[in-house]
Amino acid sequence: MDNMVISIKDAVVSYREDVALQGVSLKVRKGEFIGIIGPNGAGKTTLLTVINGLGKLVQGQALVLGLPVNERSGIKLRKRIGYVAQVENIDPRLPINVRETVMVGCYGRLGLLHRPTQAQWENVGRVLDMVGVAELAQRPVGHLSGGEYQRAAIARALVQQPEIFLLDEPTASIDPQAQREILSLI
Repeated sequence: MDNMVISIKDAVVSYREDVALQGVSLKVRKGEFIGIIGPNGAGKTTLLTVINGLGKLVQGQALVLGLPVNERSGIKLRKRIGYVAQVENIDPRLPINVRETVMVGCYGRLGLLHRPTQAQWENVGRVLDMVGVAELAQRPVGHLSGGEYQRAAIARALVQQPEIFLLDEPTASIDPQAQREILSLI
């Protein structure tokens, strides 16, 4: 049985004339925990967008969860991949709380015009507790610290029950204590 979940060969991605990824190959088996390191601008985020079905290959091949990465498979892949982007600045006026933000992770599986079930809301509560932000469930997401927001973002990806979990610089711009907590959580 083949347990390869990510297989990328000679990937090339460019944005207009700027090459963001050149000849990258990567193989990841089910259950592996890997980190990708490199300087700013090296293409780490671009590689994650390819895996997540958002990046478009100019050259090379990419198979994720047995599907070739292309425009048609992108939506299917994103339903099966939990993705936590780099910490972003959140507008403090954003009218959504932590609990609702985490529920967004379920929307890909809900389908159009479907509302979350009681069981899904209960699962959100369990995941919030697991990542240590249950007490922040009703707080507006724009009022969180960097570490609190990152935990909520991880919860949003986990509630999706992904087959692959991608984190882009999960400890960047976060204080050392929050970094340690997030790394132990991962």
